[in-house]
Amino acid sequence: MNQETQQVKQEEADPYRWLEKVTGKEALAWVGKQNERALAQLEKDPRYPDAYERILKIYTASDRIPYGRLRAGNVDNFWQDESHTRGIWRRTTLASYASGRPSWNILLDIDALAKAENENWVWKGANCLPPDYRRCIVSLSRGGADAVELREFDTQTKRFVDDGFRLDEAKQWFAWLDADHLLIASPLEGGAKNTSGYPRTVRTWKRGTPLKDARTVFEGPASDAFAFPAVEHSPEGREAFVIKAPDFFHQTVHHLEADGSLHRLPLPDDVDFKGIFKGRVIALLRSNWKTGDKGGLLPAGAVVSVPLAGLLADDLSEAVVIVAPNERVTVTDAVIGSGAVYVTILDQVKGRLIEAVPSTTGWRLDRLGLPEDGTVSVTSSDPFTDAILVNYESFLAPDTLYLVKNAGEPRAIMKLPPRFDASRYVVDQFFAESEDEVKVPYFLVHAKDMKYDSNTPTILYGYGGFEISLTPQYLPPMAIEWLKAGGAWAVANIRGGGEFGPRWHQAALKEKRPIAYADFAAVAWDLIHRKVTSPKRLGIYGRSNGGLLVTATMVRYPKLFGAVAAGVPLTDMLRYHKLLAGASWIGEYGNPDIPEERDFLKTYSPYQNVRADVRYPPIFFITSTRDDRVHPGHARKMAAKMIDQGHEVLYYENTEGGHAGAANLPQRARYDALILVFMMQKLMDADGDQAADGPADAPAVPDEGRPQEAHAPESGAPAQDG
Repeated sequence: MNQETQQVKQEEADPYRWLEKVTGKEALAWVGKQNERALAQLEKDPRYPDAYERILKIYTASDRIPYGRLRAGNVDNFWQDESHTRGIWRRTTLASYASGRPSWNILLDIDALAKAENENWVWKGANCLPPDYRRCIVSLSRGGADAVELREFDTQTKRFVDDGFRLDEAKQWFAWLDADHLLIASPLEGGAKNTSGYPRTVRTWKRGTPLKDARTVFEGPASDAFAFPAVEHSPEGREAFVIKAPDFFHQTVHHLEADGSLHRLPLPDDVDFKGIFKGRVIALLRSNWKTGDKGGLLPAGAVVSVPLAGLLADDLSEAVVIVAPNERVTVTDAVIGSGAVYVTILDQVKGRLIEAVPSTTGWRLDRLGLPEDGTVSVTSSDPFTDAILVNYESFLAPDTLYLVKNAGEPRAIMKLPPRFDASRYVVDQFFAESEDEVKVPYFLVHAKDMKYDSNTPTILYGYGGFEISLTPQYLPPMAIEWLKAGGAWAVANIRGGGEFGPRWHQAALKEKRPIAYADFAAVAWDLIHRKVTSPKRLGIYGRSNGGLLVTATMVRYPKLFGAVAAGVPLTDMLRYHKLLAGASWIGEYGNPDIPEERDFLKTYSPYQNVRADVRYPPIFFITSTRDDRVHPGHARKMAAKMIDQGHEVLYYENTEGGHAGAANLPQRARYDALILVFMMQKLMDADGDQAADGPADAPAVPDEGRPQEAHAPESGAPAQDG
């Protein structure tokens, strides 16, 4: 029997495949039964109603910062509260916004629109045409899915444009070329999809003509993850590009010429293209870049500048570094403003912001005067506005929004009121030693009077993938409730993330993925070793790739934890590439259709490796029927399998919400409150004996050294593939 035939037979043997039918009658009946069981246990807990109300109060508070998008002297904001469940899109002037008490002009009421059209509309944003930003394309989603309907909207008349640009629901992207043309990637009307379900054709679409007649300027292979347009508008003019991306971490950048042809720019194929600043391409490097025989070596992790005219002439002689990383410092982003490039860096996972301005001798760098030991992020910039908006926050310091004018100092214009008494708590940064002796940082937020007696209920949060960094952010409502109840909150900066640049991410790619799980287990062990907590008091929580993290870590290290919460998780790593957007993540995880890559995936895939004869901590799966990114079948199948194996499992599936898990603020509060109460029940109430014993092949936490893994099945292959 050849490998392909064996793989097909293994996939056919999956007894839970029927749960992959998202709206299948039997599958939804199973979901309904599990929802009823989970809500009966969690919502009937006497702590739930008050916790839900307190969390909802924070989410809907009228004194939240109304984060906005700069648009040529105006600021646009999308706002949800108790009176606007679905939300309103509104606009004010920058002067009014900067006063801290803006006067808003409502452009579109999504609640009213949904009611009038009898649709479950969820706002997904508006893309407006510079420089006046009057005409916009609004994206609307049914139930929060990634697929959106596109409609042209006039912000002056506050009406959808008759016979304007409009497309039915699909996963699609676009950019304005000018008032009468869009550069659009859509699978509709003659477009094509790739294996991930995303568009792979990019076309120029003229107003008043059907999309099927639009000129195709690019078509990528079905195996690519993405093909999408990028149009840079500025006072200097317009430059249009098409990005071809075989995966999340590789892309080729093509310049759209006046005749409609494409010119590939001679940039590295793993570059992160950020845009155009005064005729220069700005990009982040993921690997070293040698710019020719006489050129220098530009280091991985740097933000660089190179003239577009030079790139179009294959001349790299003026490529220069703007900001480079070092052992402590990582460049995380570069945002283009009207007068500067703003570079965000992490210094030991703590944020800084640098203003970079070109000069006759290179780039002049000025560090902006913002608070330290937190997270700094540019929330909005605009080439037609002489300012940017910058946010600062830390675990204990509420968000402060700053206005930074060109060559000026940050001015605080809005501040979030404290949501809890931070004086009672402290933040520590520790380093855990992973199995290969690499030091892995993590943050621990706890009460100042916490006793180091191994008895503090602790939630450890992680992600560890896709170059995403977990930086200090003001504690979310669920974490606030947890701390008030006597718990501690930990955040792990494991490999796979971007906390220390490309090398930190690349250390956990594909066959090296298990090092992320070893890092996470090492942080758990460090918390135990420091006598902060114990296995019976330690819970782990993650979403999406973080859901894969916590389920895989649970399967490999079952004795380390007392509870697990997995939100919108991946679990079936042998079929993930065949479910919704999964194929777009092959660059991160590997390809199960390649035998050697399938071999390493099946060593850790949670769904295949969970066993009846190992005692796992109680686990709560929470997902969404309308998630069209990570298939709900991942959570459904693993929950069903574990239930049938006799493990303690709760499962809840929201019928809307998309990959976010919630379509509005009440749903978001419910999501948080359910996880909170689950963790309270398992880590605060119980004696924790679920982690105290088990079969011999699930070792207890070692007395010293790093955590050990649970044994894999003797055959080396999972019981079911697929």
